[in-house]
Amino acid sequence: MPVTFVRDSQGAAALGDALSGEMSIAVDCEAAGFHRYSDRICLLQLSTPKQTWILDPLELDLSPFLRPVFANPDVEVLMHGAAYDLRLIKRDLSIELAGLKDTQVAASLLGEPSVGLQALLERYLGVRVSKKHQRADWARRPLTDEMIDYAASDTRHLHELAQIMDEKLDAMDRRSWAEEEYLWLMQSAHEPDDSKETVDPVTRVKGARTLDPVECTVLREALDWRDEIAQAMDRAPFRVITDQTLLELAKVRPASLGELANMKGVSPRLAKSHGVDLIARMRRVEEGAPGNLLPYPPPGPRTPRPAPETEARLELLRALRNEVAGEIGLERGRVMANHLLMDIAVVGPADLDALTNIPGVREWHAELMGERILTVLHTPSDQEAGSVGKT
Repeated sequence: MPVTFVRDSQGAAALGDALSGEMSIAVDCEAAGFHRYSDRICLLQLSTPKQTWILDPLELDLSPFLRPVFANPDVEVLMHGAAYDLRLIKRDLSIELAGLKDTQVAASLLGEPSVGLQALLERYLGVRVSKKHQRADWARRPLTDEMIDYAASDTRHLHELAQIMDEKLDAMDRRSWAEEEYLWLMQSAHEPDDSKETVDPVTRVKGARTLDPVECTVLREALDWRDEIAQAMDRAPFRVITDQTLLELAKVRPASLGELANMKGVSPRLAKSHGVDLIARMRRVEEGAPGNLLPYPPPGPRTPRPAPETEARLELLRALRNEVAGEIGLERGRVMANHLLMDIAVVGPADLDALTNIPGVREWHAELMGERILTVLHTPSDQEAGSVGKT
């Protein structure tokens, strides 16, 4: 299958024309969060059954060329493990997909022992994909021919794999399950991202809980110092200096560049270029008023324990879910997640309509085990039955 590398507006316009009549397009994104400060899209791959394109979003704005295709509900966009890429596409390209098919979701609903793309391609198509560039720096330019070929391999076989997954879903009468999951994935990606709520950065550092207030305040300063450097260098923070090195710095608090440079994990170059600033920050903390010190934050309020009757319902629902999972050969969490079981236990729906009105409960959940859920919830236990008999 030929591969075209698109890096200018002329090539992107030609791509838009080529895709205008296509009704099924395979898509994948490569980001560089393991290497760079930002996890922005650094490469975007598109495949039709006959052609593959590698697009460079660092060189041109892809949105005008891709939006007419991606936002068309008649176009089926094939992806594998779409959840993360959908959010990247929305955030970086301001595009929300209107039609999706996720081969990883399909594989999970078929009970595949491994749902990774490499495993599925090898099992069903006999294609072996190298993992050499899984953690490559996709922001690097120029890309090597090997990197381009690796990127193309993520989409060039998706049409064939999707057809196999569809045939197996149809044979097991689970196509509607998959379609509902695809829709759920798209809707989830369209919702505002509230995952980046303000969190004290020291809570992300292993071992910081034991620091005293001075050490903890120094660690915060050191984390801010590292973040500023990482952002300026466009480098992942841990590649500037690791959490554990900063933790040790907060305890030792070197007073000179020489002491700083001699610490394990501190490069001489970093000490020379940014060490004066770090030492000054640490000194300000040590010399500042005690009232300015911020200790490690106390644990947040505990989630209240559910009422006894809710816990009893939850145990019954878990047992039912596990039984159903065994019957149909799926992972327990794929049948229904634990948090959904808890929501059902709390609500205690009286009928199927009430069950499917609980956020997250799909129609296929209700079709598969809705009546059994209601039976479990509303059949008195032996203890309850005995109590009723005594009254």
